[in-house]
Amino acid sequence: MRDRGVSRNDAGALTPGRRADDLRRLASEEFDVLVIGGGVTGAGAALDAAARGLSVALIEARDLASGTSSRSSKLVHGGLRYLEQLEFHLVHEALRERGLLATRLAPHLVRPVPFLVPLPGDSGWKRAWNRVYYGAGVALYDAFASTVQGGPSGRGMPAHRHLTQRGAHQLFPSLRPDAAVGAIRYYDGQVDDARLVVSLVRTAASLGAAVGTGVRATGLTRQARQVTGVTAIAEDFGELTIRAKTVIAATGVWSNDITGLLPDARPGLRVRASKGIHLVVPRSAMTGDVGLILRTASSVLFVIPWGGHWLIGTTDTDWMLDRAHPAASARDIDYLLSEVNKVLDRPLTRSDIEGVYAGLRPLLSGEEESTSALSREHAVVEPMLGLFLVAGGKLTTYRVMAADVVDRAARRLGSVRRSSTDRLPLLGADGYAAMWRRRAELARRPGGRLSVGAVEHLLERYGTLTTDVLHLIDQDPALGRQLDGAPEYLAAEVAYAAAAEGVLHLDDVLTRRTRISIETAHRGAESARHAAEIMAAVLGWDPVRVAREIEGYEHRVAAERLSQTMPDDITAEAARLA
Repeated sequence: MRDRGVSRNDAGALTPGRRADDLRRLASEEFDVLVIGGGVTGAGAALDAAARGLSVALIEARDLASGTSSRSSKLVHGGLRYLEQLEFHLVHEALRERGLLATRLAPHLVRPVPFLVPLPGDSGWKRAWNRVYYGAGVALYDAFASTVQGGPSGRGMPAHRHLTQRGAHQLFPSLRPDAAVGAIRYYDGQVDDARLVVSLVRTAASLGAAVGTGVRATGLTRQARQVTGVTAIAEDFGELTIRAKTVIAATGVWSNDITGLLPDARPGLRVRASKGIHLVVPRSAMTGDVGLILRTASSVLFVIPWGGHWLIGTTDTDWMLDRAHPAASARDIDYLLSEVNKVLDRPLTRSDIEGVYAGLRPLLSGEEESTSALSREHAVVEPMLGLFLVAGGKLTTYRVMAADVVDRAARRLGSVRRSSTDRLPLLGADGYAAMWRRRAELARRPGGRLSVGAVEHLLERYGTLTTDVLHLIDQDPALGRQLDGAPEYLAAEVAYAAAAEGVLHLDDVLTRRTRISIETAHRGAESARHAAEIMAAVLGWDPVRVAREIEGYEHRVAAERLSQTMPDDITAEAARLA
């Protein structure tokens, strides 16, 4: 293996050489905090602990964000519908975090996205009442945002606006005329969830955290009644024991398994998994400049602009099967199509679908609730001395969850300073606004020429780390070409993922570092060979390994396609696992 130069940001680069060093650290050091789970909460906890000056290790059984944190609706939002449930504290907290991410912590990753709330076409007093009712809710939403961020200029999102039926149709011409008598436009935040996780982990790494992906915890070690670390198996390394003064498990839908590793531990959190699926269709399938938020019989449905595509989701159903590979069934897909088609002038069909993805939400469990009624709040427990479990919540409030669980761990460690992550920009954020203003200059830089649109694409994914991607193109101009089968991405992005973003497999690149697996009708199959050959040059793969990675990816795509034709969860899972 060889580490391509990644310019001035090596401190946070997850290079192949860095991985080897970090695996040796995991086997030899004792850490103040060991975090199990490489999703957004675990990544946030690792960053929070590292920013307090603690020695930190993070392990993840597969890839960063390989579970829930790469399969969300890609929104950083306050939870507009929580207002109806009078959960004002949740809305207030989430809007504060939305504002921090959009203005200070990750402005390169979080940006405003407009939505329409169509007002039902009832007549008489109901029409007036709907506008008052929904308008009051959105106004309160904006008021909370202004309060927590010190006025409209600090919240990172424009204010809402009432629209007539004609005004709504101008913004979303594909909205059926009888679907609304008017609308309210409001804004929330959009983010590529997996890229946010990578940025969090790289920022933690820049502060000294050891990062081990492909490291699966197999047991907990202890001395008397106190947990002292974990046993694990690491890909390409073997068995190891990781010693730590405290262990934080941010394992989402696997939370119930952690205390099972210690039979005499007190019960921890009870977490239930709720499956949510999303459809991806091309932007040309509908005409509109804004998203939609629609009420269904059981929940809400989002239609979300996503670059050259639309995301449509989500479902909310109990899932009791394989948690590593939740499968979307034909029933799920038909449900989303039927709901969105109620308001469209041209119904969508299966032929419009480019991609489908399914994820599991970890919900704090009661006794008999439906998943849509379970709590979106989070909880932290200590089922055994030195072992802390955190679960629940949502992507938007990952930082609050992380600070809470590290606060609990800090009490056992002694004198530890308070959380500072509300003031800590992620890698790529510092100087982003200035670099965005210089995007035309970057496109014309000496040694290579890209379109301004291509540079904008890079800036919105890497922020000021874009210069490192451009550095790779300067070293090898062939990396400035589009990736086969995925013209929205440059070959350099694959090389950069292998050189600096900790990927181990082809799937990591096509599914999480990029979104080629859901944004192309071929699901990444036509990009697999080109991407694998680029990765091979960085990671030192031989032709046998390249062939194995391509074959494995193609089998995964075929299994997912088959599962999406099955009538229910059981048959879909069987097809997916086959």
